[in-house]
Amino acid sequence: MKLVALGFLAGATVIFLATTIWQSNGAPGWVGYLRAAAEAGMVGALADWFAVTALFRHPLGIPIPHTAIIPTRKDQLGTSLGDFVGTNFLSEQVVRDRLRRVGVSRRLGGWLADPANAERVTAELSTVVRGVMTVLRDEDVQAVMEQAMVRRIVAMPWGPPLGKLLSGVFTDRTHHKLVDLLCDRAYEWVKENHGTVLRVVSDRAPTWSPKFVDAMVADKVYGEVLTFAWMVKTDVNHPMRQAIDTFLLEFAKDLQTDPATMERAELVKHTVLEHPEVQNIIGATWTTAKRMLLDAAEDPSSELRTRVRNGLISLGTRLAEDEILREKVDGWVEGAAAYIVLNYRDEITTLITETIERWDAEETSRKVELQVGRDLQFIRINGTVVGALAGLVIYAVAQLII
Repeated sequence: MKLVALGFLAGATVIFLATTIWQSNGAPGWVGYLRAAAEAGMVGALADWFAVTALFRHPLGIPIPHTAIIPTRKDQLGTSLGDFVGTNFLSEQVVRDRLRRVGVSRRLGGWLADPANAERVTAELSTVVRGVMTVLRDEDVQAVMEQAMVRRIVAMPWGPPLGKLLSGVFTDRTHHKLVDLLCDRAYEWVKENHGTVLRVVSDRAPTWSPKFVDAMVADKVYGEVLTFAWMVKTDVNHPMRQAIDTFLLEFAKDLQTDPATMERAELVKHTVLEHPEVQNIIGATWTTAKRMLLDAAEDPSSELRTRVRNGLISLGTRLAEDEILREKVDGWVEGAAAYIVLNYRDEITTLITETIERWDAEETSRKVELQVGRDLQFIRINGTVVGALAGLVIYAVAQLII
């Protein structure tokens, strides 16, 4: 395009020279019109060449003021561009209006409702999970878990909340199934350990007591114990059961109000948490959870990925059909975008400014010229043509006046 523009200038120059020589040798009158048009075309071509060249470099290498504008004022142009983007594109009103017209929730809902897209999102989330699991160090996560979970458990008193929980359980009689199980197990143990009961009774009998008497007493005791265990097992209103209920309710109350009971609960808590097996369980919790997450993330048919995929499809369907939900989501999106614009607009525009500042001036000028230079060369061509026409009109008017 530079050669084409130069060709127009060269053509006008050749015509000007030829007509000038012709006029000096007595050319017809119309040659003057042609000469005036060629002369004005040369002026227009040179003027536009200067204007276009001055954007990118010094014309003919001469440091004329206000030339080589892009290389010398690159940083100012970058600052102006950043300010322009911040004012006209990153204003809260512009962002809200644009998002409102786009209809983010409707488009997102329609897209997520497609099972293929939901599967794609699920796969990407699985990749993110695997990446996060790979980056995180086990010892760091375990340390965080210990600080966030174990220390919080240690710092929080167990007595009152545990007592309140147990009080609700005991009042609702939810614990009766456990009591039934204990009664059943106690009866079965007594039934299956006849010899053990006899031996215990015999061992505690006086040494002077005859053996057959010890055996009779032991057998009688065993029968009474077995009968007692059977009655406790079968009678839900047995005094023993009622005594257990009364004891448990009082114990739950003491956990909430009795300082001595609460102190003992704290001692039990510390004893349990400091036990080596409990420490091993806490340390292995993250390892187990990590392995489960990785296995679930890698298996497309896992329960986790299936639930995530179905949840995304359900969310997309609701967004596509529920106008109220769409309005809420659009409001959240607009609010989030507005917050980012209001609080981070300067950082975004600074990114533009600093990026342009890091560019090499000559290379920047060259890149810009390659992008828009073709259109700028048309300015030179148009300048030649328009200049020639203007010169022709001016010459013609002058001839009419004369």
